[in-house]
Amino acid sequence: MRILTTIAAVTLALSNPVLAAEAWHQEIATGLRKQGTEMPGGIYRVSLPRTDLKVTLDGVEIKPALALGSWLAFRSMGNEVMVMGDLVLTDEEVNPVLKRLEEGGIEITALHNHLLRASPNTMYMHVHGHGSAAKLATTLREAIGASKTPFGGETAGIPAPAATQASTVPPTDQKIDLDTAAIDQALGRKGKINGGVYQVNVPRAEMPKDNGMEVPEAMGSAIAINFQPTGSGRAAITGDFVLTAEEVNPVIRALQATGIEVTALHNHMLNDEPRLFFMHFWANDDARKLASGLRAALDHVKVGKT
Repeated sequence: MRILTTIAAVTLALSNPVLAAEAWHQEIATGLRKQGTEMPGGIYRVSLPRTDLKVTLDGVEIKPALALGSWLAFRSMGNEVMVMGDLVLTDEEVNPVLKRLEEGGIEITALHNHLLRASPNTMYMHVHGHGSAAKLATTLREAIGASKTPFGGETAGIPAPAATQASTVPPTDQKIDLDTAAIDQALGRKGKINGGVYQVNVPRAEMPKDNGMEVPEAMGSAIAINFQPTGSGRAAITGDFVLTAEEVNPVIRALQATGIEVTALHNHMLNDEPRLFFMHFWANDDARKLASGLRAALDHVKVGKT
């Protein structure tokens, strides 16, 4: 009877992928004690913005949505779940978090800066792991708990299923002091407002892979361009270009021609195909001018069609 019950449960899960997805989504939300969001490509993504940090750069107070957003993206792998993510940490938080991740079997794939001259300094730790949803969530919760990252949204019991989350998430503020239509026209892409920042994602033409598995946009494979208004038509910009080796230096030259600083160049993954380099940038200038410079850089990249 127990075998028949097990077979029936597996058959039900396979015939109802939404129910099957909700099961491991629930395990992650329960283990992290933080709800996530279902994203395209079968990704369950949890955002952990560092709202506790007050970081300034060149006189600009950085909003979490501009450059202080930790995130974790989960994807089903048969009987297991894979996680990739990027954790924003202060200098003193790096090694306590790293130690707990390693003890729990989660790999560190990169550790680096994104910004220059920021105070306090922030580091960015990229992680990769696979295993049961419950174990991954528990390890990540304990590791991130070694930092001061605010989780928020905790409940006394089990978090609500993903299907009911939309009613509990506050609506995004749709007003921003930027000519977003001009930015869209310059970049050839339409962005969205999030946390007082105008965000534009540009996927590459090919879907990157890591360890032979496709890495969708929601797992960090897209070019990210963020604009934070600083008044009088100006904006602070940052983000990262996702580049193959032959694209790196043409993009550097295009950015420098518009006065956009290149602040970091590094990997995010260890076994990616094609080999990818992530280039971070910074400027605070006329938003239209910066958008034109970013578009000139994008013209050197094999990006997906709009």
